[in-house]
Amino acid sequence: MRSLKNYTVVLRPDDNGTFVAYVPAIVGCHAWGETTEAAQAELVHVFEMILEEYQEAGQALP
Repeated sequence: MRSLKNYTVVLRPDDNGTFVAYVPAIVGCHAWGETTEAAQAELVHVFEMILEEYQEAGQALP
């Protein structure tokens, strides 16, 4: 089973002083936070939700 560690994660500052973290290979896998740590932690939750959706549909993540 794939995990977030199998993907490239992009972390960048946003215009409003927050941070955005996302996985370019997975549509919709993005999160934001007030710190880099918060954005990355939220991304873990988003990834887990997307993984569950793929599993329920009987599909593999890209």
